[in-house]
Amino acid sequence: MALDETLLNWHREGKIPPTLRFYGWSRPTLSVGQFQKTHKTIDFGAVRTYNCQFVRRLTGGSAVLHDNELTYSIVVSEDHPGIPASVTEAYYILSKGLVEGFNNLGITVDYAMPDKQTARDRSAVCFEKAAFYEMMVDGKKLSGNAQTRNKGVLLQHGSIPMDMDTEMLYDLFLFPNNAIKQRMRDAFHRKAITIDQLTNKTHTYDMMKDAFYAGFETGLDVTLQPFELSRQQWEEVYRLAETKYRTDDWNYYRLRKESVKHG
Repeated sequence: MALDETLLNWHREGKIPPTLRFYGWSRPTLSVGQFQKTHKTIDFGAVRTYNCQFVRRLTGGSAVLHDNELTYSIVVSEDHPGIPASVTEAYYILSKGLVEGFNNLGITVDYAMPDKQTARDRSAVCFEKAAFYEMMVDGKKLSGNAQTRNKGVLLQHGSIPMDMDTEMLYDLFLFPNNAIKQRMRDAFHRKAITIDQLTNKTHTYDMMKDAFYAGFETGLDVTLQPFELSRQQWEEVYRLAETKYRTDDWNYYRLRKESVKHG
């Protein structure tokens, strides 16, 4: 998370061009949206039991369990000629890279186009409902995205699961009772699907990275160039991680403090 925010800052300062980053996770991690309230929805005891990492994203949206997946982030200026002013339309433009990436895996996807009421409905679990222009197959959500705009720069995160541990996923959330939890878990399988489930194949991180690297080049009509951070740049990233993304103030208490301040 600190690296994505630092890339955003460097791009705003003119130090780097627009950036596409792919990454994975060393162990299961639950990330929540910047404005998501967690004390009534997340079971932090279960987070510890599963030895999950926990972090609050800079982007919005609902909670995502990152595990066996390809994660991407895009950093680009809002005034870039290819980026619409509308958040929804920007999702559409950037999702063209995802469409081509899925095509490279032999998967034909549709765009999610929820009605107004569905778009307003809230869920603590990201993959329980699709937002505009997220990827769908046979009515099931295949990937999730979240976006923020910060001082003229757009940052979009995306989660593309190869498979998903739904037992763990639903254990990480609070429910009134176990029957409701099981009912929600069962319903989830009718709402979402993963790449391995869809193709009956086992994919690796490198297979996914190659498919979506080529997909973004084709879909966005760009030529990507490698970017390696210097030691000094990595030190800046680590400082931000220690002072923000590894702190309880950011991850757990931020919204409670704000509610008290403005209450």
